[in-house]
Amino acid sequence: MEDLTNLKRKVQAYQEILSNTVRYRESWKSGLKNTIKSELQRMLDETALEGEIEVKEDVENLEAIVLSLGEEKSGIYEKVNKEVNRPLIKHNGSLIYQQLFNGKVMAMITYPVIEGYGQPKPPKTIAIYRPEEVKPPFLVRHMEEFMREVTDWEDYDDDDKGPAQKIGYSMNFMPPQEGGE
Repeated sequence: MEDLTNLKRKVQAYQEILSNTVRYRESWKSGLKNTIKSELQRMLDETALEGEIEVKEDVENLEAIVLSLGEEKSGIYEKVNKEVNRPLIKHNGSLIYQQLFNGKVMAMITYPVIEGYGQPKPPKTIAIYRPEEVKPPFLVRHMEEFMREVTDWEDYDDDDKGPAQKIGYSMNFMPPQEGGE
C-alpha cells in the first residue's frame, strides 16, 4: 500500500486555504470594508479632491469599494448636424478595492476614458492582499499611485523619457557608448 503522507499534506493545505477564505470574508465584513471607506473619505476631505465613494454590494462576498473621480463633458463634441453637437462624456477614472472569491482584496485602477474615442486602457492591478495586510499607509500609497496614473493619462504625449530624464546615479551618469555616442 502506498504512503499517503504527501497527499495528507496537500489535503491539509487545501483545508487551511478554505478556512482562510471564511476568515478573510469575515474580516472584510467586520471592519476592513469600513476602514477602507473611511480612509478614502479622509483622503478626499483632506486633499479637497472631488470624488465619490460607492460600495457595490450586489453580490455578497464579492463586494467592492469604488472611489470614482466622476464623469463630465470631455470638451469634445460629435457634430450631429449644423445646429446640434453631442458631447462625448469622459469618465475620470477610479480606484477600486474588490473582494475576490477567496476573500482576498484586489486594489486596482481604472483609467479615464472618453466614450466613443479610442480604446480604453485596461485596468491596472496594484496588488492582491490578505485583509490583514491592508493598512492605512498602503491605502495612501494606492491613492498616490492612482493620482499619478490619472495625471499621466491626462498629460499624455509621445515624449520619450530618455535616460537623462530618469532619476538615479546609474541613469544620469552612464558611461559613454561605443561609437562616440
